[in-house]
Amino acid sequence: MTQINPYLNFKNSCEEAFNLYRSVFGGDFQMVARMTDIDVGMPIPEGTENLIMHISYPIGGNILMGSDCPEGWGPQIEIGNNYSVSVTVDSKEEADRVFKGLSEGGTQTMPMDNAPWGSYFGMLQDKFGVNWMISFDQRPQE
Repeated sequence: MTQINPYLNFKNSCEEAFNLYRSVFGGDFQMVARMTDIDVGMPIPEGTENLIMHISYPIGGNILMGSDCPEGWGPQIEIGNNYSVSVTVDSKEEADRVFKGLSEGGTQTMPMDNAPWGSYFGMLQDKFGVNWMISFDQRPQE
C-alpha cells in the first residue's frame, strides 16, 4: 500500500521542532539518526555532527519526518522549500513509475538509486514547484 507523509527540513533546529511536536501530540519518535549515524558518502560540515540526519515521528496513522540541512550541505533552506511530500511504495517498479511521472516537466534533484540506509530512493521537484521524495524499502521485513 502506498503511503504519503510530510517531510520537513530545518536550518539546524529539527530536534527542537520535533520535541515541540512531541510535547503537543505525545508519543515517541520512531527513529532518530544524527549526521554521524548514516554514511551518505559526503563529508559532514564541522560542528554539525549532532544535528538530525533523519527523524520519524508517528502521529495517528501518519508519520511526520524531518532533517536538518546545515549551511553548505544539502539545499539552501528557505520558507517554501523546507518541505517535501514523502511517498513510500511497495516495489522498485512502482517507485520508478511514480518518480518518472512526477518528474515530467520538473527537475530531478536525486535520481532513483540505492541509498546507504537500504531504500531505493530519489528526490525531485515537480513542474509546479512541489518537492517529492520517492522510496521503496528494500530491506527484509521482520
